Amino acid sequence: MKDDFSKTLITGAGGMIGSYIDFGIRLTHDQLDITDEKAVFETITKYKPRTIIHLAGATDLKQCEENPDYAYRVNFIGTYYIALAAREIGAKLIYISTNSVFDGLQSESYKISDTPNPQNVYGRSKYLGELSIRGILENYAIVRTCWIFGGGRGKDKKLVGKIMEKVAQGTPEIQATEDHFGSPTYGKDLVAGIREILSNETTGIFHIVNTGVCSRFQEVNEIVKIIGSKSIVKPVPATTFGLSADRLHEGLEPHPTLLRPWQDALKEYLDTEW
Repeated sequence: MKDDFSKTLITGAGGMIGSYIDFGIRLTHDQLDITDEKAVFETITKYKPRTIIHLAGATDLKQCEENPDYAYRVNFIGTYYIALAAREIGAKLIYISTNSVFDGLQSESYKISDTPNPQNVYGRSKYLGELSIRGILENYAIVRTCWIFGGGRGKDKKLVGKIMEKVAQGTPEIQATEDHFGSPTYGKDLVAGIREILSNETTGIFHIVNTGVCSRFQEVNEIVKIIGSKSIVKPVPATTFGLSADRLHEGLEPHPTLLRPWQDALKEYLDTEW
């Protein structure tokens, strides 16, 4: 029997991850501003969903650093309102969080059991969102992910989309960090992991990423190889882009869902959406 996800409400459905969700009550920012407490409660009580997938958030790291009030208002306060509304109607809340809740100082991928220690505004605001959910609800799933790509032309504002733009412009040399590691994750595969949480009705904290860890240099090199570009990828230190020389490992250890290798996911993405 096919799972019925029709009573699932999705916030931020107009974004990259939301583009892979083809079920439920899909609300864009224009339809629901999560920083408006009254609107949140009115909307949630109107639809009375069994589950809320909370995708809406401020995800631009540079914008968050430059405007911390905005970051905290969206990622913390907005999430707090969603959690309160979920409690009001007895709905489960699935919250999309980030690897940035960790400090990036260790030499291996972060496990569920590792203690968060965010080092930037984005990470702190998302972690406060996590804490608010855990303080308000028992029926929740916090899904941390890392280095998301997806959405195709127009929606992919992350690294893969930016590299594809450079290649399209005929950029002869592309710089990428050789000492900055993470877990590239296809938005489509992330949604498959979320569907599994919905189907199994599991709760707690999850790390959903594609299998494998790589440097940005390796990721960009893979993009160039897949599309057959003549651009040369030059390895550079993280400090070239103003990144901390200490905070170099952002990978997450998958738990409990094991997704396909990031290289396979990246190839499908570039072959089918570009």
